[in-house]
Amino acid sequence: MIDLKSFGDLSNLDLGQFKPKPTTFTEGQVEAAKQLWASDDGVTQIGVWECTPGRFSADRTKSSEICHILSGTATVVGKQGGDERKIGPGDILVLPLGWEGEWTIHEQVRKTYVMTRKP
Repeated sequence: MIDLKSFGDLSNLDLGQFKPKPTTFTEGQVEAAKQLWASDDGVTQIGVWECTPGRFSADRTKSSEICHILSGTATVVGKQGGDERKIGPGDILVLPLGWEGEWTIHEQVRKTYVMTRKP
């Protein structure tokens, strides 16, 4: 039997303690995340993530990510340039497998994410 999963309003979900962002370029930037679901094989994960203002690097060379922005604003720029996106509440951002770049968070961002790693 397949068990359906659903989640209510994620805008106020407690994500636990905020911790330093490992890939930040901004002193004091912190993040928190809560995984909501993972496939049995671990290839796909779904969750909620939140991060304070600042700038950090992101690497999607081993996984792809789909983000739905719940709150806050940011600018995302690819390492190769030319693919800058300004994102905010309601936007969906796709970071395809192989993408590398930087995020600049202007207002604290909360997003849902779907990560799919290479098997």
